[in-house]
Amino acid sequence: MPRRLPPLSSLRVFESAGRLCSFKLAAAELNVTPSAVSHGIVGLEQALGVDLFVRGPRGLSLTPEGADYLLYVSEALTLIATATQRLPAAQGGRGIAISCAPTLASRWLLPRLHGFRAQWPDVRIIIDTSQRHVGFPVDGFDFAIRMGRSHVAVASWRRLFGEQLVPVCAPAYRDTLLDAQGRVDWARAALIHVTLASEDWQAWREQVGDAMPDDIDLAAGLRLDTIQLAFEAAAAGLGVVLGRRPLVDRDLADGVLVALNLPVLQAETAYWLVSAEGVERRSELLAFRDWLVAQAHDFAA
Repeated sequence: MPRRLPPLSSLRVFESAGRLCSFKLAAAELNVTPSAVSHGIVGLEQALGVDLFVRGPRGLSLTPEGADYLLYVSEALTLIATATQRLPAAQGGRGIAISCAPTLASRWLLPRLHGFRAQWPDVRIIIDTSQRHVGFPVDGFDFAIRMGRSHVAVASWRRLFGEQLVPVCAPAYRDTLLDAQGRVDWARAALIHVTLASEDWQAWREQVGDAMPDDIDLAAGLRLDTIQLAFEAAAAGLGVVLGRRPLVDRDLADGVLVALNLPVLQAETAYWLVSAEGVERRSELLAFRDWLVAQAHDFAA
C-alpha cells in the first residue's frame, strides 16, 4: 500500500514558517501572502491531526511535535533539492543563482560581471536582490553574498571585503552645515538612517568620541530600508548619511556626494560569500566562486 504523504507545497510552507517562526517572513520568502501561508499551515495541521504551531500574543512558536516534525521535513527537502541539483539536466541548465543585497549588486557586482561572462558566455546568471533569508540548498541558490561580523560554520564562507563608515551629504547641503570655523554644526543636520544596517549612527558616535555631541537625537531623521535609497536621499539634499565605502565611492568620485571632515570608522562587519554545498562538483560554480573572490581581493588591495 503506498504511503500517504502531505502535499509537497504544504511541507515547503511549513519548513519556511517553522524555520523563520513567522508566517509573514515565510510569505515574503515564498512570494505568497501571509494568508496563504496561514491557510497552508492550517490545512497541514488538519491533515496530520496535530498542532504544529502555538499562535500566541507574543508571536509564533513551534509545538514540541512541530519542532520534531520540522527536523525531518527540513532534511527531506534538503535531500530532494540536493538530488535535483545532482541530475545532469539540472547541472547543465540551471545556471548560477546568486542572492545579493541590491546596492552591492548594482554598485559592485554588476559592473564586474562582464568579466566572468566573457569567460563563460553560455552560463545563465540569476541575481536575486530581495534580501530574504536563504536556505541552502532548498531555495535553489548557489551563492549568497551577506553582511556579517564573522563567518558562520555552515556551508562555505569566504570573506570578500569590509566597509568604512564616513558621513557624507550633497555639496550644497554641506555648505549649510558648516560654521564659521568650518566645523559641522550638528544642530542643523538631519540624519538619514538605514533601518536594516547593523552599524549606523549610534555605532559611529560611540567610536568617534566628541566628533558628535551627546545631545544629538540619534532617533530623529529620515529612515530608509536600503543603502541605495539612503544615498539618493543624501544626494537630494535631505540630510547626512553614513557613506559606506566602497559602495559610496562612485558618488564621491562623481561629486554627487562629499565626505565631511570627520573621523572614518572601520566597520566591524564585512561582506561574505556563502556557497552552497557541492559547488566543487560543477565547474561553472567553482569558476564563479574563484572569480568573485579574486575580484574582491583585487578591489580591497
